[in-house]
Amino acid sequence: MKTWLISLALLLCLLLPGSDVWAQNLPPFPQMPLGSGLPAVTVQTGPHGEQTWTLSMQLLALMTVLTLLPALILMMTSFTRIIIVLSFLRQALGTNQTPSNQILLGLALFLTLFIMTPVLDQSYTQGFKPYMAGTLSAEQAMPLALAPFKHFMVEQTRDPDLQLFSKLAHQGPYAANADIPLRVLVPSFVTSELKTAFEMSFLLYIPFLIIDLIVASVLMSMGMMMLSPTLISLPFKILLFVLVDGWSLLLGTLAGSFYT
Repeated sequence: MKTWLISLALLLCLLLPGSDVWAQNLPPFPQMPLGSGLPAVTVQTGPHGEQTWTLSMQLLALMTVLTLLPALILMMTSFTRIIIVLSFLRQALGTNQTPSNQILLGLALFLTLFIMTPVLDQSYTQGFKPYMAGTLSAEQAMPLALAPFKHFMVEQTRDPDLQLFSKLAHQGPYAANADIPLRVLVPSFVTSELKTAFEMSFLLYIPFLIIDLIVASVLMSMGMMMLSPTLISLPFKILLFVLVDGWSLLLGTLAGSFYT
């Protein structure tokens, strides 16, 4: 203990600004020139009018895109429908936290990746690959990269929802899917996904609700009104879900609903 205190005292003495050891052993602190700091954000203009963004501006744009990435995954892919149906399944089974939120999110993410792989491959081939090769500029590559996502969202969007948001935005009708702006297409797509997810969840809920009603009526007829029906119906619901191979049936139906 005394050795530890002595070592700490010597370290404090070395760190004091007026210590001779500090002045003898450490090199002088470099003087920073006036006006130094973070580099300014500038745009360099080439001889033909093209503009080149500095590294600091590119990093700022990259960080902005990374912050918007979760919203893009939620709103422009199949993730919304999948996670809603899986959440309703857990409620219908009556299991409070089984499967856990982490498992449901991981399953929804990987199933989303499975469904969106053709769209991602097409977007990479059309837009990002020519841009990385230098054959297309960012302004030319962006519409080509977004075209597969727009086509995917239009295929899953109901016409009334698209007409609703087009009317609210005072735009349309559109000659092609590529002409639909994202500020109209994304809310239309999300609204349609919510409707489809709730329809699938309702159909999924019915068999488990029937089991709850049967168990509750049997317990009431036997005079066991103080016994919770959930304790009795939960094993039967799990048994029914396992016997019909529920996970394969549900995930296959979710994946197939995007290809029809």
